[in-house]
Amino acid sequence: VQLVESGGGLVQAGGSLRLSCVASGRAFRGAPMGWFRQAPGKEREFVAAISWSGGTAYYADSVKGRVTISRDNAKATVYLQMNSLKPEDTAVYHCAAARGPYGLDKASTYGAWGQGTQVTVSS
Repeated sequence: VQLVESGGGLVQAGGSLRLSCVASGRAFRGAPMGWFRQAPGKEREFVAAISWSGGTAYYADSVKGRVTISRDNAKATVYLQMNSLKPEDTAVYHCAAARGPYGLDKASTYGAWGQGTQVTVSS
């Protein structure tokens, strides 16, 4: 699976962004997908994940209530809608395809990663 993210940018605190991740490869339809982020000087952090069917979503406590993950398997695309953005949300956001349905909050569960898209939230 090859993954390409888009939709990042500069936004003021309180604003919204919608990230997209387009996948190529037959494995997308059966793969749970996740979003992680990495801020400068920090480790990669789990943000959200979604089951292969789209029926179940998981969120980090830090973004719960502000972020929604979704997917369109017909378009081989996963989305991350982010609202009420805060300066601490500033990071490079990566989408990833998981090898299996468990441990979706762990980076080691994922076998394919995109290059990332920069999100910068100004105060």
